[in-house]
Formats: sequence, C-alpha cells, structure tokens
Amino acid sequence: MSLENIAPPTAAPAPSDFIRDLVAQHVAAEHYPKIHTRFPPEPNGYLHIGHAKSICLNFGIAHEFGGVCNLRMDDTNPTKEDIEYVESITTDVNWLLAGWADHCLGLTPAQAPFYASNYFDQLYEFAVALIKKGKAFVCDLSAVDMETYRGAPDRPGKDSPFRNRSVEENLDLFTRMKNGEFPDGTRTLRAKIDMASSNVWLRDPILYRIRHTEHHQTGAQWCIYPMYDFAHCLSDYIEGITHSICTLEFEVHRPLYDWILLSLDLPRPLPHQYEFARLSLGYTVMSKRKLMQLVDEKLVTGWDDPRLPTISGLRRRGVTAEALRNFAYHIGITKYNGVTDVAVLEHAIREDLNKRALRRLAVLRPLKIVITNYPEGKTEELDAVNNPEDEVAGKRWIPFSRELYIERDDFQEVPPPKFFRLKPGGEVRLKYAYIIKCDEVVTDAAGNPIELRCTADLDSKSGGTTAGRKVKGTIHWVSAAHAVDAEVRLYDRLFTVAEPDTEGDFKVHLNPHSLEIVTTKCEPSLRDAKLETRYQFERIGYFTMDKDSQLSTNNPQLIFNRTITLKDTWAKALQK
Repeated sequence: MSLENIAPPTAAPAPSDFIRDLVAQHVAAEHYPKIHTRFPPEPNGYLHIGHAKSICLNFGIAHEFGGVCNLRMDDTNPTKEDIEYVESITTDVNWLLAGWADHCLGLTPAQAPFYASNYFDQLYEFAVALIKKGKAFVCDLSAVDMETYRGAPDRPGKDSPFRNRSVEENLDLFTRMKNGEFPDGTRTLRAKIDMASSNVWLRDPILYRIRHTEHHQTGAQWCIYPMYDFAHCLSDYIEGITHSICTLEFEVHRPLYDWILLSLDLPRPLPHQYEFARLSLGYTVMSKRKLMQLVDEKLVTGWDDPRLPTISGLRRRGVTAEALRNFAYHIGITKYNGVTDVAVLEHAIREDLNKRALRRLAVLRPLKIVITNYPEGKTEELDAVNNPEDEVAGKRWIPFSRELYIERDDFQEVPPPKFFRLKPGGEVRLKYAYIIKCDEVVTDAAGNPIELRCTADLDSKSGGTTAGRKVKGTIHWVSAAHAVDAEVRLYDRLFTVAEPDTEGDFKVHLNPHSLEIVTTKCEPSLRDAKLETRYQFERIGYFTMDKDSQLSTNNPQLIFNRTITLKDTWAKALQK
C-alpha cells in the first residue's frame, strides 16, 4: 500500500514537531526528489492505538510534504507471524485512512501492502556482499554461548572463535545454511563490527538465523530468515524511503542501521532513521505480549474486545476513524516518554460523537410507571430531533402511552438533598412529553419499588402553548407497549490504575467492573438500528450496535456496546 497526497484529517492546521521541522529543512534544501515514509508493522499481533499515532505521523508527513507513504509488513520471523495478523493490519489501516481520504479526491486506500519477504532474494545477495567484503561471518556459537561472549554494557565482549573464518568458508557455509543442511540454532550469520563497542547492538549482531518454518507469504522457499535490523534498513533502501521514523527504543539500533547501509557502498541517497516517543495511554497496556496474554488467557473475548486499545477493539466499541485520527494526529510528537491521560482520548471521542450520533431514548434499568389520568389504549406520537448539532439529521416520532419505563436510578423513595428527579410527591418533566407527579409507590414483598403511579399535567406538553411551567428535573422514558428489548454491554476502563504494568503482575489491576451486561428497553426506532451507526442514548452515553446482533430474523436480537459515557465518571470517582 502506498498513498500519495492524502488530505489531513480535519481543517485544523497540521501539527508542528521536531520531525516535521527536519523534513521541512530537507525539502527546502532539496535533499530528496520526493519525501517517502513508511509504516512497517510486524504481523505478529493486532494494531493498537499506539500504532495509530505512527500511522498518522507517517502518512501525515507524506501528505503535508507532497510525498508517499508505504504500508509494509516487516515479516521476517515466521515463527511468530500469521496471515490473520496480516489481514487484520491491512483492514485496520484501510479503515483508519479511508475516512481521511474522504476529505479529498475520493481516494480509497484499499491497496495491497508491501512485504519485507518480497525482498528476500535481494537481502540474501546483500548478505553475500557483506561476506565478500569481510564484514560478515558464519558463527557456530549457541545462543547461550553467544550471550556470554557478548559481554554487558559495563564490560566489553569477546570475539567468537569463528570470527576469522575465510571469505570462502563463510560463503560455503552460508550457501549450505540457505540449502537447509543445518538444524535450527546451529549456525548464524553475524556482522563483523566491534565486540568492544559501548553500543551492545554493534557487538557482531546476528544478521541471519536458521528457521525450518514455512512463511505465510513465501511458503517453504526459505529456511533462513534475516533479522529485523538487517531487513529493515535494506527494505527502506529498496523502497526508496527517505525518512524511516521509529519509536525511541530503536534509537540504539540506529548506528547498526547506518553501518549496514554504509558497508554495502550503496548508491545514494540513503534512508535515515529518526525516533520519537511512543504513545503510552493511561488505564491500559500497549505491549503486544501483554495484549496477547489477555487474549490467550481469555481475560478478554479476543483481539477486538471493546475494552482493549486495539484499533479493531476501538472500532467495535464505536470509536470512529475520524475521532481516532484527530486524537493520534494532534497528540504531539516528542523525544520524551510519558503517559497520556486517557481523558484526552475520551474527550476526542465525545467531541466527535456529539456531532454525529443520532439521539435515541433507552432505559438501562427499567422501572415501570403508570400515568393514571392518561387514557387507556391511547398512543401519542411525539416528535424529537435526531441530533441538535445537525439540522440535516431531521426528526423522528416517539410513541407515548399510559404505561412507561423510566430509569430506576431516576427515582428514590428517600432522596438525598438536591435530588431533582422523581420522588414521592415530587414532579419531573418527561423529556419531549409532560410533567408528571409521583402519587403512589407499589413495592414487592421486600419493599423494593416495582411500579410508580403518577399523574400528568396534560397542559404541560413540551412544545405546547401551555408548556411554560418549570420543574427542575427532566428524565427520559420509553413507552412500555412499544419498547424494544436489547442487550446492552456497558464497557468501562480495563484497569483500575493509570499505569498497570509499571511493576509486578499487571493483571492484578484488572477492573472487575469493566463489563456489565443489562437488558434494556429502547424506543421502537432502534429496531431499525444499523451497524456502524452511532447513537446517543439520551442522558446515558454513546452506543453502537455490536456485530453479534442478529438482524436477519423476524425477531431481531439487538446488542449495543457503550462507546463512552456522556461525562467523565472517573474524574468524579477519583475526587471522592
């Protein structure tokens, strides 16, 4: 996949940061004929929101400077990679960028990605060239012995006893490695640099290892595979990448990146690596290993569990591509690691959904009320706007009848001070409808309210000429006779602390209340709800239909995921 001239995600000015400043200098000095970036994930897991930051940075820079950005699978380790991850990465990148492209030219980024495995023949020839130059050798040390020989940051390593093999012997052994003559782990190809280097990554690093494993792209063609450090810089070179933008943990790898390219005497210009701080987000984990642990141990339902920070999980939860782009594109690019407050992401999601979500009425925990002075059998159709932020969204009709459901939390028999919802003898307005007064509470044997008997001020209908009477509380409702049942999954933060993986077992901080499932009464228009459409359940939060919903039956089974609450409930909880 390679995209040119992509429009930025919003009309807001493009971000400014140290990497963009460098690119601007290179453009002004005409260092390169065209700026060329890349986003190169390894297909060994699903993408998460940290990758979204890198996607928006690399594709954003390509757009801003009239360049090109490649999606490339760095698929050099078939023992950990799978076609499932290739497909999920492609899907996620296409989804994230497709809405971006809607802002210009109708460009659709549904193109096939590049693969490092496409270059295996060339990479092998580059390795042979290093051997011929005396800059690489075949080593027979075991992994354990190699680690011992490597030394430590505070003491130099020592040369492998196989370091001084002749060029001819190294070429012969490397050819036989390629031909499958040796078992896994018996031999490696290593660079010949400096075992006393203060940078341990320059202490004769491995370039190739033996893996008798089929590859998801090349099948059984190869039994030796290049290491990431060797394949990455040369893939950048082959594709004409000018700015190889990585996260900070690769800063110590940069001297090796440069050494490989310079040692091969390649025609210029060469790519150059730049590093920025990765995204760390509060109340979640971003490590692929830890995310895979959560999936494998079934602590979540899968890689697209809406509680995970994966792009597929966020999409299933109802976060839009535009909200994710706006967050990732403008979050800031620095050289310093830190934790981003998850409230920043949540603000971006609320801001986006407030503009686009269709308003609907739904009661999560129903309590029945009967309006005793409203005629039995009568149904009124009340009009309500679909979105007050969007005039084009129009209106809908909501049925109103004698028997309704309200939210159980909107009634208290013994209310606290400043409780402006329904209480015995108290009045509230039913949104879009009438003011009602609670006259009688019907309870079960345990004394719990099961029904409220109320009277309505039938002259107080919203929008009517006599609707001027004011009460302090307004609550939502649905008509009992017309209500549609739905399963609602109330998702919350996956962890109870902002930095769950700083020490010890991160799983001890899992939030036991990160998912609550309730059976909800919804207004009848939600019977026609659509996947990918976002809804605001008024006074409750933002929701989207889940893919588990059964819509093709005569009796559809609706399932909604809560994307986010209307307000930050965590901030209030932390203040208590």
